[in-house]
Amino acid sequence: MTTKLEEAAKQDFTAEVSEWIEAFDDVVAADWEQGSELLEALRKRAHEAGVPTPSELTTPYRNTIPKHDELPYPGDRALERRVESLIRWNAMAMVHGQNKKDAGIGGHISTYSSLATLLEVGFNHFFHAKYSVGGQEQPGDFVYFQGHASPGVYARAYLEGRLDDERLKNFRHELRETPGLSSYPHPWLMPNFWNFPTVSMGIGPLNAIYQARFMRYLENRKLIEPTDRKVWAFVGDGETDEVDSLGAISVAAREKLDNLIFVVNCNLQRLDGPVRGNKRIIDELEGVFRGAGWNVIKVIWGSDWDALFERDHTGLLLRRMEECVDGEYQTFKAKGGAYLREHFFGKYPELLELVKDMSDEQLGLLHRGGHDRTKIYNAYKRAVEHKGGPTVILAKTVKGHGLGSAQSRNATHSEKKLADDGLAAFVKRFEIPIPEEAAKSGTPYRPAQDSPEIVYMQERRKELGGYLPTREVPKIDFKAPGLEYFGEWTAGSNKRAVSTTMGFVSILRHLMKDPAIGKLIVPIVPDEGRTFGLESAIRQVGIYAPEGQKYSPHDADMLLYYREDKDGQILEEGITEAGSMASFTAAGTAYVNYKVPAIPFYMYYSMFGFQRIGDMVWAFADSRGKGFLMGGTAGRTTMLGEGLQHQDGHSIVLASTVPTCVTYDPAFVYELAVVIQDGIRRMYEKGEDCFYYITMYNEDYAMPAMPEGSAAGILRGIYKLKPAAGEATVQLFGSGPILNEVLRAQEILVSKYNVHADVWSVTSYTELRRDALAVERWNRLHPAEKEKVPYVLQALGSSAGPIVATSDYMKSVPDLLSPWLPSRLVTLGTDGFGRSDNREHLRRHFEVSAEAVVGATLSKLAREGKFKTKAAQKALVELGLDVEAADPARA
Repeated sequence: MTTKLEEAAKQDFTAEVSEWIEAFDDVVAADWEQGSELLEALRKRAHEAGVPTPSELTTPYRNTIPKHDELPYPGDRALERRVESLIRWNAMAMVHGQNKKDAGIGGHISTYSSLATLLEVGFNHFFHAKYSVGGQEQPGDFVYFQGHASPGVYARAYLEGRLDDERLKNFRHELRETPGLSSYPHPWLMPNFWNFPTVSMGIGPLNAIYQARFMRYLENRKLIEPTDRKVWAFVGDGETDEVDSLGAISVAAREKLDNLIFVVNCNLQRLDGPVRGNKRIIDELEGVFRGAGWNVIKVIWGSDWDALFERDHTGLLLRRMEECVDGEYQTFKAKGGAYLREHFFGKYPELLELVKDMSDEQLGLLHRGGHDRTKIYNAYKRAVEHKGGPTVILAKTVKGHGLGSAQSRNATHSEKKLADDGLAAFVKRFEIPIPEEAAKSGTPYRPAQDSPEIVYMQERRKELGGYLPTREVPKIDFKAPGLEYFGEWTAGSNKRAVSTTMGFVSILRHLMKDPAIGKLIVPIVPDEGRTFGLESAIRQVGIYAPEGQKYSPHDADMLLYYREDKDGQILEEGITEAGSMASFTAAGTAYVNYKVPAIPFYMYYSMFGFQRIGDMVWAFADSRGKGFLMGGTAGRTTMLGEGLQHQDGHSIVLASTVPTCVTYDPAFVYELAVVIQDGIRRMYEKGEDCFYYITMYNEDYAMPAMPEGSAAGILRGIYKLKPAAGEATVQLFGSGPILNEVLRAQEILVSKYNVHADVWSVTSYTELRRDALAVERWNRLHPAEKEKVPYVLQALGSSAGPIVATSDYMKSVPDLLSPWLPSRLVTLGTDGFGRSDNREHLRRHFEVSAEAVVGATLSKLAREGKFKTKAAQKALVELGLDVEAADPARA
């Protein structure tokens, strides 16, 4: 069938087009979604017929939902406006008052000023604190608040009676006699209030996406009941420049996460100026989200613009709007109604005629959609009812809305307090019944609990299940398996060469089979699961795929084929460390968010952990997350061939900076088993707020059985692995696979140089240091008490001689103990960039080989007068050590 008309048959289609439009209008009037389906069908047919259709990633610069499709607002608008005004005042008063008495303490008032109505419509009509399924209570919606809007969230909680005057007056005063309020959403600092730390830009949106996905994961694995629960993420338009904000939006569309709603607060301004001065950020974001497959709803103009649109029969008003860029829109709001009349409407006489009956004051008060309850309500309602994919609401607002001369100005973001006349104007505009002096000092105001405003807001929250945000940690009956459960791995490998990575995968598979806790294990891997030896686990429990496996894999005829399943247990994330960390965060906080004590094990190249997503790890700690970060292919010399970008010698240093991160560097599988068992016990049975970073290596060697009585030392950080045959004059520390080099050095020292040395396995320098620091602090604060002794000194006891500590990590790792081993400690490590070569040459280069350990030992003994200096110099040559080689730390 051809669609090309002969020239002679061409004619004027104006009348026919009108008929088509009329017919289409009838369809839309009956059901707008059917109108969308019809357009899609026509577009498909056009493609089949070879008719090109223009791309429609952006739509006209007006509201997505037309006025005739709007539903009436269901709430009491007057009371809601009143409540919002009170919250606005208390948010501003909190920040203003604090800065007046404590100059420079900081805080933000402009973000909440732009966001207030968007939040209030949600609080009054959409944000559920819980759901009821079959008579049982299920957790409610998750709300990721814009971090800089925290004063508004506190102010609402104050009106609800959840925070008292003293808490409000101690905003950003957390170290005083009276409990204060943290600057931003921090669960670590306010564990009964905040759920999600969001103020580090980009982390909130990314975590929200993977939270919504993890919710579906739990539902599909039948660990929680399906509900209408939503994940709401409030995002700043400037925040979308952070790569994490938009980097994973395709995941949400691909997995059809209709439980996810982004609300982008488009106040057009970041700290220094417009987000997009020369363009329109709403157009840009619409194209990005629509192109990624999201349902996009624009809320640009308030209801007071509707009459202007209705009276404009030429489309000139919309045309004028699309001529303007955000820098101009910011100026229009900052300079008021007269300026708007002259510079916006004044470009065309027809538009001036359109507003001739409006005063300058009325023009200045024309609302943007993000401040209009009806517009917001309809957008939210359509978003929560949308099926088949995520929704983003692009809401145009004014930064600093209601702050008088400060609104829409570049300084607004950093505005901490208003001048007295600004305060007076604010109080007048929002009708706050407080005396002038109280206004100037930033005094909070809360009506009586039986006032109409308070009664109304309490009723709305009761209807929606309670207060938000609220963080409640449930009592979970959890029993960790005992150490005997891991007997297969504490017994050694019977001379079979295996890596600690293979040992871990074997433990993981065993845990997943456990009838009590197996279903709670959440394995997470970015990619290369087969690199970590997960083939058997993939076959055993499957990879999570919400739509199942729609294809037959090429290896389907093999025992260990690539298996995807709707209830698969492994989260295989693809090449995204940030996304994998977001899944780890969702799983590691499931104990509080879903009342499910999920136990995540996130396996990844150790080089691409803390270094790449350190900010997210910090937020995970803030969230009081639990779980195991498993740093695979660890160390600078154990990963053959890969070189500079892949060889990790510093993740332990980075991990040591996170207060709740418990770090271990095990050499043997039995050490790994002891640490994992104790980690499960501490985090899930005892409920400790900590998480683990454990290194895993890909070097194969025989795994010995666990020495009797060593478990306590493994967990504390050090134990004697192999005593000297004679009286030891040297102590050798080793960690990870380098411990084997240390054991070989022990043999060389005694056989060639008659030097006896004890060998110690140091599983955690960071735990030893934390213990020593705690003891040191106690001693400092209790000078009249008997001095305590750090565990590392207890363990060493009367052991004599210098200590040579070697690991596959930077020298600064063993140096963590230098304050307590001042003159004894000699450290060897892998400072510098990695190289591509085999282990033998890498260890020679970084001077962590057995020969290097021997050389360092003899040199130290010679310096102490316990070994002849010339003999030590000769030994270095015998050991093949190049004494003139370049320092690997700088090579």
